[in-house]
Amino acid sequence: MATAQPSIQNSLADTVGQFNGGYYKVDHRDTNALLSVTLQPNTPFYAQPGAMVAMGPEITLKGKLKFSFKKMFTGGDMTQSTFTGPGEVLLAPPIWGDIVPIQLDGQTQWNIGRGGYLAMTHGVVKDTKSQGLGKALFSGEGLFVHRVSGTGIVFVTSLGAIIQRQLKQGEQWIVDNGHLVAWTCSYSIERAGGGIMSGMHSGEGLVCRFTGPGIVYIQTRNPEALSDWIQSQVSTSNN
Repeated sequence: MATAQPSIQNSLADTVGQFNGGYYKVDHRDTNALLSVTLQPNTPFYAQPGAMVAMGPEITLKGKLKFSFKKMFTGGDMTQSTFTGPGEVLLAPPIWGDIVPIQLDGQTQWNIGRGGYLAMTHGVVKDTKSQGLGKALFSGEGLFVHRVSGTGIVFVTSLGAIIQRQLKQGEQWIVDNGHLVAWTCSYSIERAGGGIMSGMHSGEGLVCRFTGPGIVYIQTRNPEALSDWIQSQVSTSNN
């Protein structure tokens, strides 16, 4: 009997689309992704500070341009940049990776992990909220996650490529915390290999057990693992 194949969708080539007041294109996918947005007059578009690569002279910009790695990795809320048309804006994440648009239908709420939010259209509502003490201590997402809802498009980014998994009712999937990007499923924090976390302890080997129905986006590279690798190379070169 043939084994059913899991519903994993890999990232595609260039992605184009439109929204109320403009249209977008994502090219150089997977590692050097770039988001190009063309805005009609008086149409606002929002992005994390430091995401702007270039923009047309007609664009009006409000908010901070400086990007804070510290706030990104600690989950702190950052004042976002607001671009108002007409004109074109080019946006990119601070590190190599992919960009994927998520269409919000006005009913489904998405959770976006730290560093996963890049930009959004008008009509999207973004709140940065605590996961609760237990999940804050034990998940790779830190103390805060972005919760987005409303109607429009939110653009998420990653370290490495983004993979999407559609979970059916009751279906489960276990993801290493450092690889989370965005999700709609309920989940619990566990040690790798099983056993729900208990007590005030943190450490390596923590995973999220997702239960469908819903969608999970993961990234193929782990920022904490990358940081450890860079530190090891620096230590080796200094010896």
